[in-house]
Amino acid sequence: MAEFNAMDTAAFKGVWVFCEQREGQVQAISYQLLSEGRKLANDLGVELCGVVMGSEVNEDYLKALGGYGADRVYYIDSPLLKDYTTDGYAKVLCDLIMEKKPEIMLIGATNLGRDLGPRCAARLHTGLTADCTHLDVDVAKYKDFLRTTSTIDVDNTKFEENTNLKMTRPAFGGHLMATIICPRFRPSMATVRPGVMKKAAYDEAKAKAVKVTKYDVKLDAADLQTEVVEVVKAAKKLVDLVGADYIVSVGRGISKDVEGGIKLAHELADVLGGVVGGSRVAIDSGWLTADHQVGQTGKTVHPKVYVALGISGSIQHKAGMSESECIIAVNKNDTAPIFEIADYGICGDLFKVTPMLIEAFKAAKASK
Repeated sequence: MAEFNAMDTAAFKGVWVFCEQREGQVQAISYQLLSEGRKLANDLGVELCGVVMGSEVNEDYLKALGGYGADRVYYIDSPLLKDYTTDGYAKVLCDLIMEKKPEIMLIGATNLGRDLGPRCAARLHTGLTADCTHLDVDVAKYKDFLRTTSTIDVDNTKFEENTNLKMTRPAFGGHLMATIICPRFRPSMATVRPGVMKKAAYDEAKAKAVKVTKYDVKLDAADLQTEVVEVVKAAKKLVDLVGADYIVSVGRGISKDVEGGIKLAHELADVLGGVVGGSRVAIDSGWLTADHQVGQTGKTVHPKVYVALGISGSIQHKAGMSESECIIAVNKNDTAPIFEIADYGICGDLFKVTPMLIEAFKAAKASK
């Protein structure tokens, strides 16, 4: 193996995605990252590679990664990689990176990814930006992003022309957005929140064309400091905001009758066949648990219909739901920012309007 020098930036080429699998099943975040990685690879004119570790992973799952953009898939098969361990996965991924030298490494900001990413970055002596919500390598595209998401006077601001990965993430508790670059070290590493990046349409032809390369690494039991004896699954029911087609979210507007407001939200969500979400205020106030939070510091969602009840529409909240196919907003304040992105806006008391919405949707369903 050639000597690895993270500062020799010219030696690095390609975009890689760590494709997380559990019990042989590739996780949805992997498809989202490959879809985004494809855009970055196209802008750079380089190959997009997926990296899968595990034991006896079905080859059809590996080929499917090509359907979401991968040109090549590196598959590392070992009984020691069947279940995730920090030592095993970090060693294998770092060994592969040191040999192949990708320019960009993307990892899902899952519990697993948040453990693996920093370990690898430290071993490789490079930087990592955690919990990213936007990525760019093209300066022109980055400027377009800033025009719609910031107050920066883009046209009168000087930007250095380069292809460094521009990693945008929430900062200061979600009150600001920061863009971070790693110009002196490679690979540029980022963890990305599940649900932030849109999954591209599956391409069967690309799935058939993808190159699956089995990669042999030196890994034995002595390399592992921990041993997975048993995997016990906790039966805790969490709301699936990312996968929901219909979401009814509540905010500060339910404060005069929290219990009643949440009850109305659940009733409306049940009629629509959806789930209940909330703004940061609703979660911080203890009205809903953290798994219900929509926004920069919560989940990013793309439902068919998003109903915002009593949510003013802060920048942080809009960043997490603005790409919903249809947004319905109910707020007493006719200048609330949520109306700027709403397809349908109702200025009124949510406690009066929501029962009317429930009855209207019931009637519409009954008429079909």
